[in-house]
Amino acid sequence: MKPLTIYTTKLSDAQATALENYLREEDFTFREVPYAKFAGEKNKTNVVFYQSGKLVVQGKGTQEFVEFVLEPQILQEVKLGYETILNPELLAPRIGVDESGKGDFFGPMCVAGVYVNESVIAAWKEAGVRDSKNFSSDRRIAEIADIIRKTPGCVYSVVPIGNEAYNRLYSTMRSVNLVLAWGHARVIENLMGNSANMNPPPVRAISDQFSYDKATVGKALMKLGRGIELVQRHKAEEDIAVAAASILARNEFVTRLAGLSKQYGMVLPKGASAAVDAAAKEFIAKHGVENLAKVAKMHFRTALRAQGLPEPPKTEWRRPTKKSVDN
Repeated sequence: MKPLTIYTTKLSDAQATALENYLREEDFTFREVPYAKFAGEKNKTNVVFYQSGKLVVQGKGTQEFVEFVLEPQILQEVKLGYETILNPELLAPRIGVDESGKGDFFGPMCVAGVYVNESVIAAWKEAGVRDSKNFSSDRRIAEIADIIRKTPGCVYSVVPIGNEAYNRLYSTMRSVNLVLAWGHARVIENLMGNSANMNPPPVRAISDQFSYDKATVGKALMKLGRGIELVQRHKAEEDIAVAAASILARNEFVTRLAGLSKQYGMVLPKGASAAVDAAAKEFIAKHGVENLAKVAKMHFRTALRAQGLPEPPKTEWRRPTKKSVDN
C-alpha cells in the first residue's frame, strides 16, 4: 500500500495551539497561506491550519508525522490505519446519492448515485475522492469522475433532468424538493435494477437531507428502491459514496452547461447572480423568450426579471408544523 501523502482533520483551539507550539519548537519554516492561521514546512512535510479549523498535512512525510506527532501528541488518539476497525460501517456496501445544478438558473439538474464496496473504497484511498464542493477546478472534477467511472466494482447511475423536462416536472409538482426527490428515487431505482453487478448487495442508500420532511424522498421511491434502507442526513457528502456521487453529478452538470453555451453561442454562467441576470437578458435578446425554457429553470425570479415582469413578494420561510407535514 502506498504511504499516506495527504491527511485532513479538524482541530480544537487547544489542539491548534499545541500544534503551532510544536512546529516552532521543531524549527519548522513558517510561511503565509491564504485563509490559514499558520503554516509550517520541514522535511518534506507541509502543515497548514486554516481559519475554518481544518488541518491539512501534505508531503512525503505525512504518514510519519501523523503517526508519531499528530495523533499521540496533539489529537491524543490513534486512528490512522484503524478507521475501519474503529468503525466497520465505513466499509459497508452502500449507495450514495447527490445532485448538482439545483441552485443554478442555467443548465439542468443532475442527480447521480454510486455503489461502493470494500475494494472500491480501498482503490479510492489515494485518489482524492471527496465532496465536489471542495474542488475549485472543473477539470479536476472531470479527472476524479473518470477515476470513479473506471474503478472495478463501482456501479453508478447519472440522471440529468434537462431544462424542458425540469420545467414540466416543476409545473406539476410545484416544489424543487419534490423534483429532487423524484431524481433521487430514479437514480436509486436504476442502481437497484443493476444489483447483479453490485457485490455484495448494498445495505443502504445514503443521501443528504434536503427536505425538512424525510418522507419526501421515501414517498418518491419506486418498486425496487423500497427494498433498501434509505438514510438521509445532513453533511452526507462526508460519506465517500455520497462524495463520489456529488462528483459525477457536478461533472455531468458542467459538461451539459458547456454544451448549452456552445449550442446557443454565448456563455451561460453558473449559479444565480447579477452576471446570470445579464446573461438571461442577453439570451432573450438573441434567441427569444420562447427558447429560455430550453436552457433555464423558469421558476427562478431571474426568469421574471429577464422578461421585465414583476416579481411576487418574498415570503418568510417558516418551519413546517407537524400538521402541514402530515398533510
